Amino acid sequence: MKRLLAILFTALALTGCGYNDFQRLDEQSKAAWSEVLNQYQRRADLVPNIVATVKGEANFEQETLTKVIEARAKATSIQATPELINDPAAFAKFQQAQGELSGALSRLMVVSERYPQLQANQGFRDLRVTLEGTENRITVARNQYIQTVQAYNVLARSFPTNLTAKVFSYAPKPNFTVQNEAQISAPPSVDFSKPAPAPAR
Repeated sequence: MKRLLAILFTALALTGCGYNDFQRLDEQSKAAWSEVLNQYQRRADLVPNIVATVKGEANFEQETLTKVIEARAKATSIQATPELINDPAAFAKFQQAQGELSGALSRLMVVSERYPQLQANQGFRDLRVTLEGTENRITVARNQYIQTVQAYNVLARSFPTNLTAKVFSYAPKPNFTVQNEAQISAPPSVDFSKPAPAPAR
């Protein structure tokens, strides 16, 4: 009888201290992270097709193309395991690599505007639409991950569940941050001293 009461007491204690909530949120964060990785992989798989299409444009800027290829190689070289979300340093490195690929692809799309023949290429237009859709999916997946990690971290820091977190070593998980926070927090500079260009006639 004492043994049964002890088991019942332990089960109630674990339930009351948030143990099950940690398990649920940990699994949710892993699932959300898997979806983030899935969308990043989808983007990485698109890059060779985009590069091959752009290479068909005779005078396309080689430096821009090289940066995309290098950024993709760097982003895909990082072993993206589920444990990555428990290692803030590795997570930051992964995020930086993905940010570099995003930046390189953005520059490629901006530069491609100067190539009318490339813009007229149906294959390139289709790839561009697919890439834009993928970037949107990445944003949705990252937002889902951010929300799940936020719920997990609140649980890990709140009393009395923070005691459970300490006992079972449930450390707060790293979250996505803005890479260029200093740059975007500065107000844009506006210069009215230069006259606007005359409209074309």
